[in-house]
Amino acid sequence: MKNVKKENLPQKTCAVCGRPFSWRKKWEKVWDEVKYCSDRCRSNSKKTSC
Repeated sequence: MKNVKKENLPQKTCAVCGRPFSWRKKWEKVWDEVKYCSDRCRSNSKKTSC
């Protein structure tokens, strides 16, 4: 993903809050597995699933 403008990065919708979030460098290898926009949403998903 070199030399790609920010507006052209892939986006997903968070499974908890429903907000769109963009690709990040730290998610480069696991982008297909990313479901949540933040640690806060990830922890909230575990609370609501019980």
